[in-house]
Formats: sequence, C-alpha cells, structure tokens
Amino acid sequence: MREIVLDTETTGLDPKSGHRIVEIGCVELVNHVPTNRTYHQYINPERDMPDEAFRVHGLSVEFLSGHPVFSDIAEAFVAFVDGATLVIHNAEFDMGFINAELSKLNLAKLPMESAIDTVRMARKKFPGAPANLDALCKRFGIDNSNRELHGALLDARLLADVYLELIGGRQTDLGLSGDKSNDGGPISDQKSAARAPRPHEASPDELARHEAFLAKLSSPIWTSADGSS
Repeated sequence: MREIVLDTETTGLDPKSGHRIVEIGCVELVNHVPTNRTYHQYINPERDMPDEAFRVHGLSVEFLSGHPVFSDIAEAFVAFVDGATLVIHNAEFDMGFINAELSKLNLAKLPMESAIDTVRMARKKFPGAPANLDALCKRFGIDNSNRELHGALLDARLLADVYLELIGGRQTDLGLSGDKSNDGGPISDQKSAARAPRPHEASPDELARHEAFLAKLSSPIWTSADGSS
C-alpha cells in the first residue's frame, strides 16, 4: 500500500482569488513505513507575496523567482504521487490549490477520494482538542523544535509521524532488528533475579491450632493409621 504524505505552502488562502502554490513537500510511505523517498520543490508563483503569507513560511518573491513555475514541475509531481493515497492535513485546502494549478494546464485533477484528511482523523479521535500540527506533535511527543516557520517538506515529515500515531502508533521494526538491547544490555546476557524459595512448612503455632481443632472432632480420619474412617 503506497501513501504520499503531502503539504503545500501558498501565497494565500484561496486559489480562486489568484493565490498560487510556492512549495510542495511529499514523503512516501509503503505499508505505513517511510521509504526515505521524498519530493520537494519550490515554485515561482509569478506574482507578489502578501505579508501575511511571508510571515507564515518566510518565502520571498526574490527567493522564489529563481525557481521553476508550476508548469515546469507538474509532470514530475504528478508522476511521484500517481496511484498513491494522499495523506494531507486539511486536505480540502491543499487539494484545492493543487487541482487549481493542474486545471490551468488542462491536466487531470487529483480525485478528492484519494485523500485522507488527518485533521478529520484527529478531531474524531480527540473531540474538542486542538487538531493543528503543532498540537498533535506535542500530544504524541514528536520533536517539532525546528519548525520556526512552516515548510512543506518539514511539515510533511512531521505529519507522517503524526499520521502513523493516529492510525495506531509507529512500529518501526516489530522487535525483529539486530539490536536486542534492553536497558543497555543484550537480552541474552540478562539473568532474571533468583527468588528465595517460599516456606511451605507449617509453623509451631499453626500445628498447635490444627491439633486443637482435631481434638474437637469425633474420630477424624486424619488420626487413623491408614487414613480410613
């Protein structure tokens, strides 16, 4: 099962208002395991950068002007995600931008049914709790200390970790790796602590009380020589 965890950065909130994608980051998972294959691309939006967007991702017009426009990278991007399920935090936003760019080039849109929305997953699993990426990283103990600004590839990597936690937790090697250490020592070298044998012999006080109890019985079988009544 191939999945692509995807994130974008943009010039604004709505492609219908002329906003464009400026960065795409993708991380590949196969059977819920990262493969280390990624796709990352900065994109020249061919327009200005609003201050609000710049404060989010820090990508300036000057920096982006040295990178290709979307039409130049569309084929490579589509080839990377082709046939995969897309894992996206707020899928409607990113898919809206991607499909707007593809439509400008008369290319086939990516189907919304191919996307898993991790915002919806988080809200269903933790009703009423914050569902943004930073909050989920904190909940799952995922280190996001390098996330001073939003970045598509960094956020895709973080989202991949969050997604794996949302579906039940990461099991990177199922305990089958060569490193069998446990608290600093190989399992084969560890010895279980020896237990002292339990005392099962009755104490003198218990024996005395038992004799007193038998004395109250009429011909108890325990006092006969062969154990018969």
